[in-house]
Amino acid sequence: MLEQHRPGRVPPSTPPTATSHDDLIDHLVRSTALRRGEAARVVLDVLAYFDERTEDYVRRRHRELQSGGLANAEIFERIAAELPHRAVAPPELSLRQLRRIVYG
Repeated sequence: MLEQHRPGRVPPSTPPTATSHDDLIDHLVRSTALRRGEAARVVLDVLAYFDERTEDYVRRRHRELQSGGLANAEIFERIAAELPHRAVAPPELSLRQLRRIVYG
């Protein structure tokens, strides 16, 4: 028997889409100049950004900061300072642990 779909709820077998965030999308449409499709895209982009695994975030930020000309010592200090401010902060990582994420 199929589960009955209720408005505002995405069945468990369905991947998350913008429709599962209709309240937030509606709020963005009302409070900004974004059209509905643009607001939905922004919501999905933000969710994807905060869904990034810690290891992927560390590697990405290392590449970004390195391409900006920073030295590794400064890069790892900056990443260590940024991590506690993520939406879901990972456990505190030492500079050595950050280096191991990047370099193995």
